[in-house]
Amino acid sequence: MQGGVDLAIHRGGTQLQRGWVMDAEFGTMPELLALVRGGPLPNPAAEAAARTRDAVLTKPPGALGRLEDIAIWYCGWRGDARATVTAPQIIVFAGNHGVTARGVSAYPPEVTAQMVANFKAGGAAINQLARQFGARLDVHALDLDRPTRDFTSGPAMDETEFLKAIRTGWEAVDLRSDLLVVGEMGIGNTTSASAIAHALFGGQAADWTGRGTGLGVESLAAKARVVADGVRCNEVARAAPLEVLRCLGGRELAAMAGAILRAQHLRIPVILDGFICCAAAACLFAEAPGGLDHCIAGHVSAEAAHQRLLEQLGKEPVLSLGMRLGEGSGAALAIGIVQGALACHSGMATFAEAGVAGG
Repeated sequence: MQGGVDLAIHRGGTQLQRGWVMDAEFGTMPELLALVRGGPLPNPAAEAAARTRDAVLTKPPGALGRLEDIAIWYCGWRGDARATVTAPQIIVFAGNHGVTARGVSAYPPEVTAQMVANFKAGGAAINQLARQFGARLDVHALDLDRPTRDFTSGPAMDETEFLKAIRTGWEAVDLRSDLLVVGEMGIGNTTSASAIAHALFGGQAADWTGRGTGLGVESLAAKARVVADGVRCNEVARAAPLEVLRCLGGRELAAMAGAILRAQHLRIPVILDGFICCAAAACLFAEAPGGLDHCIAGHVSAEAAHQRLLEQLGKEPVLSLGMRLGEGSGAALAIGIVQGALACHSGMATFAEAGVAGG
């Protein structure tokens, strides 16, 4: 424990300290696809009961705005009309990208491992936010000494590597969690996210390409060309969203998708983080549009294309604070909003209980 945060560090999918690992339920791409397309739905009875409860709480109808919608959404997925958030989990996945050799980042790939060490030491922003909201924090570093292939010359991962990364995310979700945030660390991964968004939703590569860690104008133009090259090189993948993730993603993006998918099957609500997290989630959405119904968007980041991507996903962000850090930081802040929504919904008295007229 580090100041109230349960921190587990993993490398290559192997548990080094403390975590919760379970057998995966897939071993092939068709089996994975079946899980993506066959996810559960929220509990309609719990959702209806939560809506009924909201109508008789000691407040004017709609007075808590989106907090009411968030509470009802959460209760439906948890199957409890008076649910509370008691065990939030944050998982940060780290990976390195071969495409960084094309000069798409202002920082060298070594920074990924250095930041993982910072997470382990408790010195990153996400450590402080996890502590603030009482969240368990797990960090998985996925083969940092073996970057994915440069996707401008072929798929970033073969099928075996891809399924391994998905399984890392799947197994990382703690069965005791009742709210999940997934974040990432990986130099070059905004390029990967931009290529995924471009492949899935079309437009021009520049529409989906932002400054990432702080590129200048000329470097930004070069990055957009890399994104376009990557999508052209992997054109065949555009017909299958999971293939888009395999060919243009990174191990950490695949792991985030695996964790989001696992959370759906466990009926654990998810708060999506920034552009990179949403790009990974978009591959699930493109394969099964209802596959992100258990997710809300924690924030809209300063990365240029994030708002556009949220519109494609049909998600309205909870927060807009100009953040672009990654690590799950924006979504972690939104844990407090979800906790507040449930505290009001489940803890407030009804008009009848309080003896207040007007119920």
